[in-house]
Amino acid sequence: MHFIEKKPEEKRLDFNNKLKSKKILKVPGAYNPLTAKLIEEIGYDAVYVSGGVMSNDLGYPDIGLTTLKDVSNRSNQIARVTNLPTIVDIDTGFKSCKETIETFENYGISAVHIEDQIERKRCGHLENKELISTERMINKIKECVKAKKDKNFKVIARSDARSVEGIEKMIERCKSYIDAGADIIFPEALKDEKEFEKVRKSLSSYLLANMTEFGKSKLLSSKELENLGYNIVLYPVTSQRLAMKNVEDGLRAIFADGHQNNIIDKMQTRKRLYDLVDYEKYNSLDEKIYNFNTEGHE
Repeated sequence: MHFIEKKPEEKRLDFNNKLKSKKILKVPGAYNPLTAKLIEEIGYDAVYVSGGVMSNDLGYPDIGLTTLKDVSNRSNQIARVTNLPTIVDIDTGFKSCKETIETFENYGISAVHIEDQIERKRCGHLENKELISTERMINKIKECVKAKKDKNFKVIARSDARSVEGIEKMIERCKSYIDAGADIIFPEALKDEKEFEKVRKSLSSYLLANMTEFGKSKLLSSKELENLGYNIVLYPVTSQRLAMKNVEDGLRAIFADGHQNNIIDKMQTRKRLYDLVDYEKYNSLDEKIYNFNTEGHE
């Protein structure tokens, strides 16, 4: 059986050690726990929970409508089915950075990232974003760092300043965020190799790159990003986009044809699903427990 063997503290230590390896960590987004199990099975380094994906999954636009309860509950469900570290997008920190960090640490999360937009935030790859002051963001980071209990729990500072104030001011903000205690910097919506390189040369911290599709950033390979000196690459919405495109195509086919015979080959089989959820192993364990209890009552 695929037991979840690692405690949250062990997952955080794993994440810390992986960062030190200087090998880029490839981290896809999981929009549900089953996807997290698949991410681990394939061999990725960690699991990511995107705030935008959480909003999408609830049928909302990504404009700060989700709550701490919404995101933390789903993150807990995802983190508890995998031995991989889980990184979570906490948007602007919700109402209280202290409560937010305590909640996610208690739920077994390994790292979170907080951004420097106003509370009614927008997707990092859209226009018309508004930022809070550098001083306000510094205070948020300090509050996050102070609230964590495990030294290996990582606080990631995301800056959306590139498309608002320009790359130079974004870099200055990020230097302040490092000084405030951020473990990792997430420069959002950089355009191309030159910009990624410029940020790397300007900052001494661990760096995270966001390779979201249909955004402002050129889609670079993990090897290219590793050569540029980046430590983590996210694929935040990829799994949800793949799933929803296929769900939409399949539902339209059934609506038009009146049956699903033409799309069976596009579906995950019952056997594959049962393999992924360890159905037979759980069933065997259940039978052993049931037989033990039955024998105990004879």
